[in-house]
Amino acid sequence: MDPDHTFETHRTPNPNSLKVTTRRRPFIESGMESYRSVEAAAAHPLAGSLFEISGVADVFLVPAFLTVTKSPSVEWDVVWPEIEHRIARFLAD
Repeated sequence: MDPDHTFETHRTPNPNSLKVTTRRRPFIESGMESYRSVEAAAAHPLAGSLFEISGVADVFLVPAFLTVTKSPSVEWDVVWPEIEHRIARFLAD
């Protein structure tokens, strides 16, 4: 685990999705939440923030991890730096 970010990424079978795990704090308190639009994600501070990034198509959260899915037309190297920044900011708050 990266000590600066307190999270790590994992590939998934879907090349358009990345799983992010953390031990720093839960992404949500319990259960699971799935968002497919900025409007649906507006109530969750991290999910809403991730949907502000052009190319983010889906955010799935459980307490210990989240999965971010990007549009197939966007490359990870384009969207990941901002996704990473927003996750780190969320975990630091």
